[in-house]
Amino acid sequence: MKQKLTALAMLTGAVLTSAGLTGCGGGGDSSTSPTPISTAQFSFQVSDAPVDQAVAVVLCFNAIELSGNGAGVQRFQLGTDAVAAATNNSCLNNQGQVIANTRGVDLLQLQGAQAFALVSGATVPAGDYGQLRLVVADGSYVQHADGTRQALTVPSNEIKLKGPVLSAGGTFNYTLEFDLRKAMVAPNSNGNRGYLLKPTGLRLVDTSAIGHLQGTVAEGLLLEAGCPVVPQENRLPVAAVYLYKGADLPIESLSDYGGVLLNSPYASAPVLFDGASQYNYQLGYVDAGTYTAAVTCQLTDDPEQADMLNFIQLKNVTISTGKTAQILNF
Repeated sequence: MKQKLTALAMLTGAVLTSAGLTGCGGGGDSSTSPTPISTAQFSFQVSDAPVDQAVAVVLCFNAIELSGNGAGVQRFQLGTDAVAAATNNSCLNNQGQVIANTRGVDLLQLQGAQAFALVSGATVPAGDYGQLRLVVADGSYVQHADGTRQALTVPSNEIKLKGPVLSAGGTFNYTLEFDLRKAMVAPNSNGNRGYLLKPTGLRLVDTSAIGHLQGTVAEGLLLEAGCPVVPQENRLPVAAVYLYKGADLPIESLSDYGGVLLNSPYASAPVLFDGASQYNYQLGYVDAGTYTAAVTCQLTDDPEQADMLNFIQLKNVTISTGKTAQILNF
C-alpha cells in the first residue's frame, strides 16, 4: 500500500534508524556510472511499519541535509518543484493554510516493501558525512478511525542521524524505516495532548543489502488465542508479528519494546484482516540474516514501559538480500 511519489530532489533508498546512517554497501561501478570520481550519488527514501489504532500518520518533511564533509552543507529542499507544489495540501498551519516547501508523507501508506522517494540520484561531493538531518515542518498529525486528529511533533523539528560515508564514484541507496509501534509515543505516555516521534524506532538500512518478509496468520490460531478476528475497521490490526535477530530463540527471552528481557524486537508489524478470508502482515527493509518471528494478540506495547507479551506462535525465517521471504498460515 505505498505510493512511489518523488519530491523535488528525489532520492531513492534510505532507511532512518536509531543507529543513524552508515555507509555500508553501495559500492561504485565504474563501467556503468558516469559519476566523476570526486563525487558520489546518494538516494534516500522512507518506509514504515505501522502503529496500531491509527489510520494515517502524516509527517511533514521540509528538507534533508548532509553535513560535516568539509565541503559545506548539502541541502535538498523539498516541495519546491511544480508537481509537489500543486499537490501539497497535507501540511497545514493552525489557520488551515498550506505550509510552503513541505512534503507530507502518510507513513501508513508505506507498509512492507513500499517506500516514498525523497531524494533520487543526487550528485554530491564524496567523503565522510558526519550527520544526516531531516528537517520536519509543523503540520504533522495522527488521524484515528473516528476521523479525529492529534498533532505529531518531532523534538526541535529535526531528526539527526550519523551521516554516511559516500566513497568517490559510488552509488548509495538508503531507506529509513519508521517502526511507529516503537517510535511514536502516545499522548497519555508523554504528558502532552499530541503524539511525539522519537528516534528510537527509526532503522536505517542499505537498500542493496536487505530483504522483506510477508505472510498470513491462520484464522484458527487467532480464534484459539482470542484475537479480535473481525475488527470494526479493516485498517485496524487483529494481532502483531514481532521479529527478533537469531533463530530458535526461547519464547521466555523475547521482550516487548519497553521491556528488559534478553532479546529486544528488531521490528514489528500489525496483522490486518483483508475483509474476506485472510489475515496478512508485511515487514519491509529487513537486514539479511536469520530471525525468530513471533505472533501475539496483544496490541498494547508502550515503548516507555515494560508490557509482558504473550506470544502464541514462533517460527524461524531467513531473510535473503533482494528477496521476499514468506511465512504462510503462521
